[in-house]
Amino acid sequence: MKTKLLTTCCIAGLAAATLMSGVAEAKEKGDWMIRARGIWVSPDAGGTTSIGGDVDIDDKVVPEVDFTYFVTDNIALELIAATTKHNPVVKGSDLGDVPIGSVWLLPPTVTVQYHFAPQEDFSPYVGAGVNYTFFYSENTSDTLDGLGLTTIDYSDGFGWALQAGVDYKIKDQWYFNIDVKKLFLSTDVSIANGAVTAPDVDIDPWIVGVGIGYLF
Repeated sequence: MKTKLLTTCCIAGLAAATLMSGVAEAKEKGDWMIRARGIWVSPDAGGTTSIGGDVDIDDKVVPEVDFTYFVTDNIALELIAATTKHNPVVKGSDLGDVPIGSVWLLPPTVTVQYHFAPQEDFSPYVGAGVNYTFFYSENTSDTLDGLGLTTIDYSDGFGWALQAGVDYKIKDQWYFNIDVKKLFLSTDVSIANGAVTAPDVDIDPWIVGVGIGYLF
């Protein structure tokens, strides 16, 4: 399912970019690029709880902004900023399927990129870096509230990031972009001060983005 969606997005995006392509400047040392993308965030969640079952986290589609600075013609630094709201569920627990509530994630991520052909219209790149994920605005579900479990806490922490993508020049300094990231991050969840725990829950989302960039 995820592979089919990614393939469809890439084909449609490249077709649109090809129709709009024109002459544009090459990327080079000292340039900045700002992009606005729509991203599909799909957690590859894993982890168990003290009441049994597995943690499941829903997919989301949200806007994202990122900033890229070219240290050399080929090497760039990218800062990515986006936030998502999720509604985790413990499936198959001793109490059945239990909605946990809602939580917002903010995982600012910095990657070091290598751009293979910055002077070309079709400019692929790969990257790797780190993220630090903040969890905020945590709320327990009505199900937990009914059991007297009214507080929940998620631990913030560092993780790793891998990235691959392509910029396609549209016209002048405008670019069409497709980007895929894999974040590796986890958290410890404590409900009602430890009455229920889910230690070391892996979130590990795939992030697929499509958008427009401007080089300056």
